[in-house]
Amino acid sequence: MVNTGLKGKVAIITGANNPYGIGASIAKALASEGVKIFIHYYSHDANFPVAKSNDNRNIPGLPFYFEQQKKNADEVVQAIQKIGSHAEAIEGDLRNPDLVKRIFDKAESIYGQVDILVNNATEYIADTFLPDMLLKDEEPLWEGGPLKSTISADSHDRHFFVNSRAVAISMAEFARRLIIKNGRWGRIINISADCAWGCPGEISYRASKYAIESYSRSAAAELGPYGITVNIVSPGPIQTGYISPEGEKAIIPEIPLRRVGKPEDVANAVLFFTSEQANWITGQLLFVHGGHRMALGQ
Repeated sequence: MVNTGLKGKVAIITGANNPYGIGASIAKALASEGVKIFIHYYSHDANFPVAKSNDNRNIPGLPFYFEQQKKNADEVVQAIQKIGSHAEAIEGDLRNPDLVKRIFDKAESIYGQVDILVNNATEYIADTFLPDMLLKDEEPLWEGGPLKSTISADSHDRHFFVNSRAVAISMAEFARRLIIKNGRWGRIINISADCAWGCPGEISYRASKYAIESYSRSAAAELGPYGITVNIVSPGPIQTGYISPEGEKAIIPEIPLRRVGKPEDVANAVLFFTSEQANWITGQLLFVHGGHRMALGQ
């Protein structure tokens, strides 16, 4: 058995209330290695416009996904406790820059020094440079998926406040606290998205993810002398409850490994980057997408 060296470490994971989501899977994977988990979540209704779809909330699809997003973190915390590890949670909107300090304060008050930071929380709406008058006949991005709207100050800021600014502030807060305490071991993993370099119809979402890739590389260079590694995981289509059965059938032919991803696929990559097996790896971007978009150069 590989010894990851993680027993007794403390991790903050943002955006981990969806029990079918990437954040929850990362939390459980780290907990299984003896890591104490502090979860951030934001329980809310995703209310961007979507195409007509089956309103069955018991099978994967946007109605099902929205139900999971409304939940608090209790279900995930209980799952971690069943594994035999420790878990606590805090709720808050990362558009509020003061929340980052509160997350770290609370985690340290319970567990002490934080060793691992996983920036997973994501804001998403579908926006485009096309004017609204051209969008009325536009097809959704996927079956039952979000309808596009013209980029606005709100759509831009919603993405960048959560997907970029909060990530940057969190990395700086993590580094400051560790360096002050003369810590010499730290792990930061940021969750991006494939096609972050640019994607029509999701321009602000992808651009905000691309920004954190740049932040991550800069952080890797600056924080390496203090024993902190910084890496990026870029998932492809992951079934977190939002892809309907029909949507899966449409996506699978685009994926060489012929299935959509599971949250555990991403969690395994994060677990590797946090482990001692990755102690000389930093500033790297790892695609976890089954070969998705390879034809586009990714």
